[in-house]
Amino acid sequence: MHETTLFLFAAVSCVGIATPGPTVLLALTNGSRYGVRRATYGFAGAVASDFVLICAVALGLGALLAASVFWFTVVKWVGAAYLAYVGIRLLTSNGTFDAATDSAQASGDSDRAIFLKSFLTAVTNPKGYLFFSAFLPQFIAPSSPLAPQYVALAVTFALLDLSIMFGYALLGARAIRLLKQTGARWLERISGAMLIALAGSLALYRRHAA
Repeated sequence: MHETTLFLFAAVSCVGIATPGPTVLLALTNGSRYGVRRATYGFAGAVASDFVLICAVALGLGALLAASVFWFTVVKWVGAAYLAYVGIRLLTSNGTFDAATDSAQASGDSDRAIFLKSFLTAVTNPKGYLFFSAFLPQFIAPSSPLAPQYVALAVTFALLDLSIMFGYALLGARAIRLLKQTGARWLERISGAMLIALAGSLALYRRHAA
C-alpha cells in the first residue's frame, strides 16, 4: 500500500473517530468514573471492535447488511436496544466520586464489564459495518493482495482510535477533578441522554440513508 494512501486514510479516519459518538461518550465517562488507567479496558474494547468490524467487512458482512433488510433490521434493533440500556444506566447513575483517591468510581463495574460495554456498543451498530463497507474500498487497490491492505488499514485505524479514546478519557478524568461530585453526576447524565438520543437515531436509521 502506498504511503500517501495510508496517510490520507489516517487523516480522514481521525475526523471520523474524533466526531462524538457512542464510543467517544463512553471513553469520556470511563475516564471520569474510573480514571485513565481503568478506562484503558474500554479502549481495548473499542480497538477490538475495530478489528471485528473491518474483518467482517473484508469477509462481506457489510455487503450482506446492505443487501438484506432482515439482517440489517436485526442488527439495528439489537444495537439500538443496547445503546439505550447503556444510556439509561448512565442517566440514572449517582455519579459517585471518591475524593480520597481523587478518581471517579463506579461500584460493581469490573474491568471485563468496562471492556464489553465499549466492544458491544460498537459491534452491535450496523452503521459501523455500512460505513467501513463504503469507506475502506476507497483505499484498497484491487490489483494487489487484499489481505495485507486490510491488515494495514485495520492496524492504522486501531492505533488512531486508541490515541483519540485516550485523549477523551484524559479529558474526562481532568474535568472530574475540577467538577467533583456534582460534575460527575451531570457528565454521566448528559452522556446518558446523548446515548439514548443516538439509540433513537439508530432505531430510525434506514439503509438508503447510508
